Amino acid sequence: MKVLVTGSAGFIGSSLSLKLIDNGYEVIGVDCINDYYDPLLKIARLDRHINHPNYVHEKVNIEDRNKINTVFEKYKPDRVVNLAAQAGVRYSIENPNAYVDTNLVGFANILEGCRNHNVEHLVYASSSSVYGSNTSMPFSIHDNVNHPLSLYAATKKANELMAHTYSNLYGLPTTGLRFFTVYGPWGRPDMALFKFTKSILAGEPIDVFNYGHHKRDFTYIDDIVTGVYKVINKIAAPNNDWDSDKPDSGSSSSPWRLYNIGNNSPVELMDYIKALENSIGIEAIKNLLPLQDGDVPDTYANVDDLIRDFDYKPSMDINEGVNNFVTWYRDFYGV
Repeated sequence: MKVLVTGSAGFIGSSLSLKLIDNGYEVIGVDCINDYYDPLLKIARLDRHINHPNYVHEKVNIEDRNKINTVFEKYKPDRVVNLAAQAGVRYSIENPNAYVDTNLVGFANILEGCRNHNVEHLVYASSSSVYGSNTSMPFSIHDNVNHPLSLYAATKKANELMAHTYSNLYGLPTTGLRFFTVYGPWGRPDMALFKFTKSILAGEPIDVFNYGHHKRDFTYIDDIVTGVYKVINKIAAPNNDWDSDKPDSGSSSSPWRLYNIGNNSPVELMDYIKALENSIGIEAIKNLLPLQDGDVPDTYANVDDLIRDFDYKPSMDINEGVNNFVTWYRDFYGV
């Protein structure tokens, strides 16, 4: 089976590419390797699989309609996993156009590629950010998510709606995955764990927003990849019990599905920092700050549907997961 993975030099995309290759799939990787964060880290991730005989790489930006169409025509993938996106809540406040270009225009190009080349299943990254101002915990895919707090969240909600349109009009099976705070080795430098580790090892203070009163459903990279892998191999199907008088937000009469992938076990930010301090062996200097614009105090994933449909639930212990990241970080940066 041929699987096209966009964002294949990214945190999740690179690890997913490795898992697919290890299980005998042919992988077509697409990544433009932009400079939103250190391209050398992206290249190092890519180096893990770029020379594998079952992997081929195309340095293409998904915003480029003609080049993306050429990739589909050349390789004719059976299934597609769209992980390419402009990520980050706070950067969406500074540079909204980047999110429109990649997350909306780029995603439309992927949908068109799938429609025009008979792709069996499109799996795409959504985000826990879509829950926005919701306060009912745990967050469920059956909840209304019409009140995003950042443009990033709004683009991810838009992706879910765009996918539904293609599932309805063209019968394209699509599955959206709402990721909850992914962390682990090879992670993104713009995320808290990476920033905290770098600062603590350098003896610099860390910025702790909302005075440390956040809770996050931290989800380990291997758990995320296993979940995505399972979803790829189960093509989205219509919900035959879907009722238009009482519409379910997580399924449809079209072949369209949504799932949360989270650890189902939220952790206080201060406990997360304590796990990091214990792993590094240094106490952090904490700069306590108020909640940032666009951020939410807590996230907590209801994963009942994931368990029901895939017999799967993320399970990595936070202390072990953080320690795995620190071990990787020290080795990768020679600290």
